[in-house]
Amino acid sequence: MKHKYVENPKAIPVEVAYGNADRQLIVSLEVPLGTTAYEAVLLSNIGDEFEKIDPESNPMGIFSNLLDGKSRPLPKDYVLKARDRVEIYRPLLIDPKQARRSRAENKKSKR
Repeated sequence: MKHKYVENPKAIPVEVAYGNADRQLIVSLEVPLGTTAYEAVLLSNIGDEFEKIDPESNPMGIFSNLLDGKSRPLPKDYVLKARDRVEIYRPLLIDPKQARRSRAENKKSKR
């Protein structure tokens, strides 16, 4: 007899993702309807796996779209939809503009 998977109508599947240079992790979980991105991060316990995660200060996004409070809500205000992936971003080590300048200078010096 085949078992049929019955979804919980009061919960949705989501993912929480984080990675660094050494390791990446995606935690799949079901959360209650109305759960915010911030709450999903706490429910996932992903912070137990990476000590540098701080849900209060790390930027977050949904599928590479930053939850910044400008073009999109903040993580504490964004209510998740089924199959959303909450991404926790690391702080930048170097300003992207400075990184481009450095690469351009390195190319010029190699010529």
